[in-house]
Amino acid sequence: MVQILIVDDHPLFREALRGAVTAVLDGAEVEEADGVDAACRVLERQRNLDLVLLDLGMPGVAGFEGMIALRSRFPRVPVVIVSGHEDPRVMREAIRLGAAGFVPKSIERPVLAEALRAVLNGEVYMPAGTPAAPAGEARGEGIAARLAELTPQQLRVLQMIRQGLLNKQIAHELGIGETTVKAHVSEVLRKLKVVSRTQAVIETAKLDLSALERIAGGRERPDA
Repeated sequence: MVQILIVDDHPLFREALRGAVTAVLDGAEVEEADGVDAACRVLERQRNLDLVLLDLGMPGVAGFEGMIALRSRFPRVPVVIVSGHEDPRVMREAIRLGAAGFVPKSIERPVLAEALRAVLNGEVYMPAGTPAAPAGEARGEGIAARLAELTPQQLRVLQMIRQGLLNKQIAHELGIGETTVKAHVSEVLRKLKVVSRTQAVIETAKLDLSALERIAGGRERPDA
């Protein structure tokens, strides 16, 4: 039996999507959540869920924050974005950040069935006709994509770098040695493709620090 979690803040849309899912997947068992925090609670309780259908535009999250948080805490569960956004750039960025598929809310049921079956079979689904990325849209250049590569502890170190803390202060806050902090800082700089702490701060300046804190604080287990 396929078990699917629908995450959307609109009850009517959750109801409509539940109906569509159960219509195209015989015997599917569907859970619902009205936000990312609620989704995490369901995923903690239901460890055998097969798929998450996630809306991008929900209160309390911006852009791909919700997806990054879910992928960070529950990396084994594929996440399909179900969104009213049909901009190919948004679709491609979602896939780059780890989504298993992107389904527009305007999709018809036969196509939804095709998308769900593809993802459940381990494939990545994009709507037919989605244009390829232009030459200037290099894969993985987005800062969000690079942030998604950081471990929970590295995100916490980045958070503290942005607060202006020195290695000694970070070590005290995290309860680890300065040598370990230095190793984390080096990895943060490498993964963000920057050469200094100052550049890391500048590169992430447009990101909401509280959002970064939520992502870092919500993951399952900090790396030592």
